Amino acid sequence: MKVINKYLEFFIILIVLILGCNPSKKIADNNNESIITSQKQKNNIQWNPKTPYNIEEFRAAWVATVANINWPSKPGLSSADQQKEALILLDCLKNNNFNAVIFQVRPQADALYYSQLEPWSYYLTGKQGQAPEPFYDPLQFWVEAAHERGLELHVWLNPYRAHHTQGGEISDKSLVKTNPELVVKLENGMYWMDPSLQGTQDQSLSVVLDIVKRYDIDGVHFDDYFYPYEVYNNGKDFPDDKSWNAYFDSGGSLSKADWRRQSVNTFVKKVYTEIKAVKPYVKFGISPFGIWKPGFPESIKGFNQYERLYADAKLWLNEGWIDYFAPQLYWKINKIDQSFPVLLGWWQSENTKKRHLWPGISTYATLKDLNANETLNQIMITRGLLPSSKGTIHWSIEPLIRNDTLSKALLNGPYSKSALVPPSSWLDNLPPSKPLLLIKRKEKKLHLTWNHNNEFDVFRWVLYYQFKDENWDHIILDKNTKSYIFQNIEDKNKQPIIKVGLTAVDRTGNQSEFFEIEVQ
Repeated sequence: MKVINKYLEFFIILIVLILGCNPSKKIADNNNESIITSQKQKNNIQWNPKTPYNIEEFRAAWVATVANINWPSKPGLSSADQQKEALILLDCLKNNNFNAVIFQVRPQADALYYSQLEPWSYYLTGKQGQAPEPFYDPLQFWVEAAHERGLELHVWLNPYRAHHTQGGEISDKSLVKTNPELVVKLENGMYWMDPSLQGTQDQSLSVVLDIVKRYDIDGVHFDDYFYPYEVYNNGKDFPDDKSWNAYFDSGGSLSKADWRRQSVNTFVKKVYTEIKAVKPYVKFGISPFGIWKPGFPESIKGFNQYERLYADAKLWLNEGWIDYFAPQLYWKINKIDQSFPVLLGWWQSENTKKRHLWPGISTYATLKDLNANETLNQIMITRGLLPSSKGTIHWSIEPLIRNDTLSKALLNGPYSKSALVPPSSWLDNLPPSKPLLLIKRKEKKLHLTWNHNNEFDVFRWVLYYQFKDENWDHIILDKNTKSYIFQNIEDKNKQPIIKVGLTAVDRTGNQSEFFEIEVQ
């Protein structure tokens, strides 16, 4: 099989060369996997496509499956009902001009997808290890449905939680029973994998890479759960005396706190490098607790993730072990001790590798008071502080579904136009070549058709257009669309279309060089 795959790869590259395509770009095969033939650019200079205006902003929402928070609404729904609920959520994101969904696929060392490594999730069927009936693969369904709607899909995994208190009966297929040496029981009833153990790191890394290899995902995402919050263990220290004593007896010289942080740091770095070895375009993002340490910056007070979760999130950002960083800034703008703009500005000052900084914001406050101003103001502050890579992640999708005030305010305000996910220049800053655009006028309609010399390198299209005496506008189209018809070449003010332009967008968000054609 490996020999066949090598011949297949050689054959695909040969075709690309014959067709005059750029062999240093990405090529997708029939299994939606990607053969990466390019090496990353040595610099991080972002490509400038010279478009009429910037249309880039990351707009995402979390979809939590643990305890059936967002999806599915309860365990045991039929496959058809699960799919119906999923499409309602995805349609909501599309209709409100979002461009990404962060979908939880591993809430408790289980799987909301077909896996040979971990059992089917209780949150799907009500019984851990039981597949949906009739059978389907939820993750595959979500990936395809998201991409059809112009949304990136990032898989959200909890790397260490082995069993949740609302996770049903612990089955014989649970990691708690198959690998008891890796887990400890907390006093609230949860089970947690010991992050210091090599077996834990190997298991969770294997799960990540299995998903990256088999699914056409756009990103991998961790949240704030590393070592557990102390409240889960009634305020007591994490029960890892066995592994700590083994480390100490073997001559280890770190303090227990530093040893724990080193275990997490080693794992985070390895996840990043291993993902890039498989599919360089798949982004890795982490959404840690919003405060690194109290006093950073000076006015900030509150929980210390560095000392309590053993998460040195600042280090991960400083070192560039992530492609996007989404600190959970769930506080209001005028919350002095945990001010949203103050914390965001501090995290930006630590972003020395110029990675994407897309804060997580809580929209549940707007669900309670039906006032969307706080959410809109935080989005605008983010745009002002982070103009080179704008973006926000909403916790969670529920307020968008339940609060018309919020969704209308977004759609009539900052999300009135569709947006592209900002490109990641450190992953790829080679743009696609320009498409070929043909224009025909038929009566009062304008017919546009186009093609590209390397369709493997195209993930989306952006069609730009301009009416006389008006600013440019745009439409984002999926990669399978090769034509568009303006039903009327005049706008409501009887002004004609005078110019159109088209860019091809690759998997990492680079647009081809913009060109415009005057409409005769």
